[in-house]
Amino acid sequence: MESIMRAIVEPVNLLSGVIALLVFATVLTLLGGMGSGVQLESRMKAVAQRRDELKRRSRQAIANGTGGLRHTDDGFKKRVVDRLNLTQMLEDPRVAEQMAQAGFRGPRPLTTFYFFRFASPFVMFALAAIYIFFINDFGQPITIKFGIVMFAAAAGFYGPNVFLQNVIAKRKQSIMQAFPDALDLMLICVEAGMSIESAIVKVSQEIGSTSIPLAEELALLSAELSYLPERRMAYEGLARRTNHPGVRSVATAMVQAEQYGTPLGAALRTMAKENRDLRLSAAEKKAAALPAQLTVPMILFFLPVLFTVILGPAIIRIQDTMASNAAEDVPGREQFNAD
Repeated sequence: MESIMRAIVEPVNLLSGVIALLVFATVLTLLGGMGSGVQLESRMKAVAQRRDELKRRSRQAIANGTGGLRHTDDGFKKRVVDRLNLTQMLEDPRVAEQMAQAGFRGPRPLTTFYFFRFASPFVMFALAAIYIFFINDFGQPITIKFGIVMFAAAAGFYGPNVFLQNVIAKRKQSIMQAFPDALDLMLICVEAGMSIESAIVKVSQEIGSTSIPLAEELALLSAELSYLPERRMAYEGLARRTNHPGVRSVATAMVQAEQYGTPLGAALRTMAKENRDLRLSAAEKKAAALPAQLTVPMILFFLPVLFTVILGPAIIRIQDTMASNAAEDVPGREQFNAD
């Protein structure tokens, strides 16, 4: 058992395990794209169920004369957050908005975020302390050990925020890539005589193969248009959840079109062109930043290999020449010593 524990805590074995996990996560990510259709179907089904539930609970609330559309969250994490008053201790006015931008809705994901933000530093601190002080200290002094443990605690504190920002960035990029195409489809539907609600539902069904987050947001927009007291609130909610300038401009244009009676088709055509320009400018910006980003990888990976390929044969030839000259000089030196 002792030999097994020693083999487990070896740095080489730990590094091999981390690499294996990263490879497994990469393969899982690549295979996840194959099930996008099932994922889209399940998300759209969940949105439809949520819309029907909101309608049912809204009618029930009106009949009873009370409200009842808010989610409830009961569980261990909720009790911990309430007892420790983490919402006040870790209060951040942008957390709820960021959770909506990441696709996490309701109080339960918010409670989970506060719980992990509170618990992660202690968990990482305990794991790092156990490993550094009791399993393998790598021969480091006590100050380095405490520095490693505090770094692990800081990583646990900022880990949930980093994860949330990564999810928001991926979701925003997916929406940005597919939004101009969605506006074109919506323009076709509106000019064909469909209402804006029917056009949004149709586009949410068609755009899912390109961007599941955008399809989900459009489905939620159609649900909010059906039960919110003002349509402006639904469009503003879409702009707030996506936090994309193109979506915000489209939401503002649709609100103004319904408020002042301007043609919706012309507004959609203009907004589609502007969003295509935004997508093109973002691609050009990324392409312009690519040479600067490739400088360090080229210095670290390409130049050593290039120097090895170019100078390797010359170095080998020089070594062979020096070895042959040394071999030729040996008999002459021996004859000189004999004389």
